[in-house]
Amino acid sequence: MEPNSFHQTNDESYPFKTFDKVRYSDTDRQGHVNNAVFAAFCETGRVEFLYDPINPLHDEGAAFVIAQLNISFKNEICWPGTIEIGTAVEKIGTSSIQLIQGLFQDGKMVGAATSVIVQVDETTKKAKPLSARRKEKLASYLIKE
Repeated sequence: MEPNSFHQTNDESYPFKTFDKVRYSDTDRQGHVNNAVFAAFCETGRVEFLYDPINPLHDEGAAFVIAQLNISFKNEICWPGTIEIGTAVEKIGTSSIQLIQGLFQDGKMVGAATSVIVQVDETTKKAKPLSARRKEKLASYLIKE
């Protein structure tokens, strides 16, 4: 799956931004950041977006679980440095959302990802429809074309 959104190479397209530090221990034998760390950078952006303590995006009694993650490796990441992580909502479903993320180092896109996140009831662990209020809030984070 390679949605059109993987082509969002402008960091201004992402309404939510955060960052992570590249650690020396993230590097491989060639001195580049290991591919598995790209997923960790995406997780940083995803979790900070979904679980902001002041403005959580899940409904009461519910939590988000990741159902799918697709990463496109665009360029190498080098140590030292920081990674800017842009996150946006691409699609809002009944109980799920599709996120798009861009990873940038020194203004250059190094990776892109899409993920499907499902809201589940914390008691039953089954999909729980997003409330109209949450859908409205999520819509404010739709990807900027």
